[in-house]
Amino acid sequence: MSGTEGLQQVLAHGASADLALGIDTRLTLVATGLIFLSALVLGTWKYHGIRTSPEGAAHIYVDIAHRAALMYAFAGLVLAVFTELSAWPTAVNLIADAVVFAFFVGAIATYAWHGYRRDTTNQFHGDIDTSLRLTMFALIAGEIGGFLVLFAGFLVGQF
Repeated sequence: MSGTEGLQQVLAHGASADLALGIDTRLTLVATGLIFLSALVLGTWKYHGIRTSPEGAAHIYVDIAHRAALMYAFAGLVLAVFTELSAWPTAVNLIADAVVFAFFVGAIATYAWHGYRRDTTNQFHGDIDTSLRLTMFALIAGEIGGFLVLFAGFLVGQF
């Protein structure tokens, strides 16, 4: 059953019907939950940094990792809605979600790694190598492209 069919079934049977989310939406919510859990753990690390630092602040990249994980978790909820309401096949939605989430998780992990290593306060300052530039172009294309696939599926399915 596609996400849209599940929603239509709920609407057809009244408010007491069980909400049957598509597997693509459920997996998106699992990824979102894991990212939110990572935000909570990163928040604990950030708190530890604030409490133990002479400056009273966690390393900038621990702070960035925490905030990014929080924002990406809520962005994941937005993706789940567009996934559920998309007209595209489950596989297309899953691939689009997986691309976006791969970049979300990669960014959080990179920020946490810099926070752990305390090796920089700005990974883009000065000369950056070609691999970082290419990674950023891929991130831009992947996140925007993945969302556009879901958004287009929503528009096709709902209008």
